[in-house]
Amino acid sequence: MSVLSRDPKVIVTGGAGFIGSHLVDRLVSIGLNVKVLDNLSVGSIENLRQSIDKVEFIKGDVTNLDDLVDALRRVNVVFHLAANPEVRIGDPNIHFKQNILGTYNVLEAMRINNVSHLIFTSSSTVYGDATVIPTPESYGPLKPISLYGAAKLAAESLISAYSYTFGFKSIIYRLANIVGPRSRHGVIYDFVNKLRKNCCELEILGDGTQSKSYLWINDCIDGILTGLSDVKGFLEIYNLGSIDRVDVVTVARIIVEEMGLENVTFRYTGGVNGGRGWIGDVKYMLLDTSKLKAKGWKPRYSSIEAVRLAVRALIK
Repeated sequence: MSVLSRDPKVIVTGGAGFIGSHLVDRLVSIGLNVKVLDNLSVGSIENLRQSIDKVEFIKGDVTNLDDLVDALRRVNVVFHLAANPEVRIGDPNIHFKQNILGTYNVLEAMRINNVSHLIFTSSSTVYGDATVIPTPESYGPLKPISLYGAAKLAAESLISAYSYTFGFKSIIYRLANIVGPRSRHGVIYDFVNKLRKNCCELEILGDGTQSKSYLWINDCIDGILTGLSDVKGFLEIYNLGSIDRVDVVTVARIIVEEMGLENVTFRYTGGVNGGRGWIGDVKYMLLDTSKLKAKGWKPRYSSIEAVRLAVRALIK
């Protein structure tokens, strides 16, 4: 039986963001009663234009426990997507507050309101530089190399402890690079903006050989909903990504082609620590998604196809 089969009232934290707003649209489309909590620091009401008149929108912050306790009243299922999305080095305090403290507050508000189910979007960055590729959920030890990855792993640990201690049923999704309309961050967004400013030269961080998995947003939402069926234990973890990967030079070439540009010079920064784009950048990433596929999910698009669709959506 699916988590959503009993017509629950759900809340999506970070529901005005990129992935969150697409999830909200889907939940509304299948007839659910949806609340959205977002502080609009990264997300926007514009992202919710398709569903804003069909949801209860709450401007609130996961770093404020009172906001969450109020928002989670009479809620059965929490989709926790609110987070600082920036993987690159930043203020450690931001990662702690928004990603770790925010998750703690969500769990506390669930405990106070006796909410039964949590769905959390984690990240492939929790694996760090995995020596097994494709990387399964059972891989370990987990050694994140970025503050972002560390914060996501800390959040996972809190969710595990709360689930076993207080009887929550929780599902964690470790996401690859998710791409599509409304995304305002990541390599595709950066490259398009750079080429709009200078159509003759593109700066590429690192040595260009970084190779990662890219998943189209609708495939991501399909995967999230697929994992909600037949939840048995206190905690389930699923990888969610495409079946292949693509290097950053190929991403750059696709963008140049889709923008109709010619004779663009690629300038590589050389990067750090063996050609990474920045300190904490995982150079090679491909997730083993066989666990979720066993439940009937599979992505419609490859990494290259997802990148191409995302570029078209961005430059449209």
